[in-house]
Amino acid sequence: MILAVIPARYASTRFPGKPLIDLGGETLVQRVYKAVSAVTTIDQVVVATDDDRIFDHVRQFGGEAVMTSADHPSGTDRVAEAAAHYPDARIVVNVQGDEPFIRPDQLAAVLDCFASDRTQIATLAAPIRDEHALLSPNVVKVVRDAAGRALYFSRHAIPYLRDVAIGRWIDEGKHLQHVGLYAFRTAVLAELTRLSPTPLELAESLEQLRWLSAGYAIQVALTDRGSLGIDTPADVEEALLRLR
Repeated sequence: MILAVIPARYASTRFPGKPLIDLGGETLVQRVYKAVSAVTTIDQVVVATDDDRIFDHVRQFGGEAVMTSADHPSGTDRVAEAAAHYPDARIVVNVQGDEPFIRPDQLAAVLDCFASDRTQIATLAAPIRDEHALLSPNVVKVVRDAAGRALYFSRHAIPYLRDVAIGRWIDEGKHLQHVGLYAFRTAVLAELTRLSPTPLELAESLEQLRWLSAGYAIQVALTDRGSLGIDTPADVEEALLRLR
């Protein structure tokens, strides 16, 4: 069984109530739920929340929801608690609840990584074609090895192109934006929740560096386009433009 979990908190620091905002006649969480449900290889989709308003709303539009603790330090912990309600799940997909434009082919690309029995964790990356995104610390970058496994994630532009002027880096086409979509083997997901924070994770504020530091391999599939996450009220206008 392949389970997709959409973590959705109401008490977001930067954007309280974000999952319930209206985006062209449907809420943010509803759009994400519909996008994930369109993937035929995913057997079950569930929203994991700590808020009755989100829980009730998901049930009202016909979705599945589970209540989780309000004290989880990360979305991964919330996903793991929700996944425990589905003991038959062998792969768990963590779909960010603020990604209304996630595409079925992107989800499929991540799940295709599990055709190999060696894959523990899989995620997604896209080429960076915009200099602002390349230099922004809000856009996470990733570098891969020859087999497509993550070597490192950073808020800095990596790799550093020593012999190329920074203003021309974007022309080289060597940088990848990490798209915050993950899939885990269920046993691995449970192990990750028991890991302690690491110096690299704390320095960059990137949870996936904890996993790399502990020796877990992260397979990075590629997609042609990055995501548009709704992090602040300003992002809503861009999302509405894309919907139109």
